[in-house]
Amino acid sequence: MKRTPNPDQDPGTAASSDRRGPQINRSVILSQLLFGSAVLSVLTLIQWFAPGRLTDPIMFTGVVLAFVATGAALLVPWNRFDKRWIMVLPVTDMVAILLLRIETPEMGLGVLWFLPVIWLSTYFGLTGTITAVALATLGSWATVAIEPSAITLSSFTLLVLLPLVLSIVAASTHISSRRDHAQRTLMRKQASLLNEAFVSARHHEQLLTEVLNTVTFGVVRFDRDGVITFANSAHTRMHDRDSALPDRPRHEVVYQADRTTPFREDERPFFRSQRGEAFDDVLIWVGNPGEDRHAYFMTSRRLVDARDGSFDGTILVSGEVTTELNAISARDDLIASVSHELRTPLTSILGYLELVLDDDLPDHARPSLEIVERNSNRLLDLVTEILSASRQASKPLEITPVPVDLGTTVLQSAESLLPRARERDVVVDTSGVRNVLTVADPFRMRQVIDNVLSNAIKYNVDHGRVDLALHQQGEELVLTVRDTGIGISGEELPKLFEHFFRSAAVRNSAVHGSGLGMGIAREIVRKHGGDLTVESTLGSGTTVTVTVPTRAAP
Repeated sequence: MKRTPNPDQDPGTAASSDRRGPQINRSVILSQLLFGSAVLSVLTLIQWFAPGRLTDPIMFTGVVLAFVATGAALLVPWNRFDKRWIMVLPVTDMVAILLLRIETPEMGLGVLWFLPVIWLSTYFGLTGTITAVALATLGSWATVAIEPSAITLSSFTLLVLLPLVLSIVAASTHISSRRDHAQRTLMRKQASLLNEAFVSARHHEQLLTEVLNTVTFGVVRFDRDGVITFANSAHTRMHDRDSALPDRPRHEVVYQADRTTPFREDERPFFRSQRGEAFDDVLIWVGNPGEDRHAYFMTSRRLVDARDGSFDGTILVSGEVTTELNAISARDDLIASVSHELRTPLTSILGYLELVLDDDLPDHARPSLEIVERNSNRLLDLVTEILSASRQASKPLEITPVPVDLGTTVLQSAESLLPRARERDVVVDTSGVRNVLTVADPFRMRQVIDNVLSNAIKYNVDHGRVDLALHQQGEELVLTVRDTGIGISGEELPKLFEHFFRSAAVRNSAVHGSGLGMGIAREIVRKHGGDLTVESTLGSGTTVTVTVPTRAAP
């Protein structure tokens, strides 16, 4: 029965069968050659001790069968036939052993039964095992039955002991073969799963690489020794243009966010990430002043080995923001220019208004001129805030710390804003303010307090309340400004410190503002080493907390 290909067979299984073909042929040849070698050795002994025996027809037939089976094992491509046809060879060997045993019973050739029995039990499962034991037992009994002498102890060995031993050997061989087959099957499955996992990992790695090569920001992966193991296309493009990104910079100097302060080489984000440091949104400028410069935001993250939690390298992400920052700079320059041009005529208008108001005016004219003065002052305050914000954006904020009583500064600010509070019947309570000495910039801190307190009054409700408290808490001075105003929604609260941001409630009201004050105030406080935080609920008021480190006055 010739084996034909199955069109529904899995290609992987078919390929595996094709690979096993030479193995099957090799196994058949080795098993049969082992038996043929044993028979050849027996024939050599017979020829040496009893040369005439080889001419006996029965002996000759047995020898011919053994060598025909050996020749068939060598010449026939057994992998092309059904496996059951291979059983013909060990069965033929057993017939040859029977013929040799009949002719030379005294030579103990029964030991040759073990070779085909082991072969059948190993490769042909339970069917081969039963067949081997049955044929070997029948052959042993047949040789005893043919002998004319009575049953002796030697005959008993052939009738009982040899079949029993052959049965034990066949069973042991079959069990070992099944165990080996199960182990091989398990190993093949494990190898298949491992190969599938490997192919899947390769696919995911290729997919991740393609995705990372598609994005516009640079990605570099360092191993735990600081060696680059991956760099995407965007990083390579930036590297080719600005070699300050890798470890051998073309530009000798890389500048900080102010565009003028150079980084020390060991402080550059690339080298920090290579050393295993983590950081967020570090802005660098590549290129010397006057050249075509490029700006990059760089973020580094430490990687952790999932197996033992140990450090496993870093990921450095860099994105170019040159266009965005240049646009912001252009906007700030335009705002500063316009604000400066507006401030000069406004100052002149206010000066002439003061002169006019100092004169005797008709009763019907003075209220109108006071409205003009009030709105002009408001417009001047707005222009001043915008101009201050644009200046701070173009150059670092500078402070001049001196000994100052912060409590006195708070009280002075509250006193200056009382007229505005009285206009809306807002009560300003300063009973919680304590005198505390520190070292700070009095002008800048007054700017912060004025801004926070004016907002508490401006965005309050009529007949509302503002509570001020200043005290020392540990190594910090804490200023709290709590109002009963309109409040800010939780969605808008994170945007409060953005330049020009005004909440929806304020935009829909008649209250004017630039949206710059809180951002400037927080920057001033942080420059002092403190922080400014806001808690608010829409419709329930706002609490602003300013904390600055305590510094003993000299």
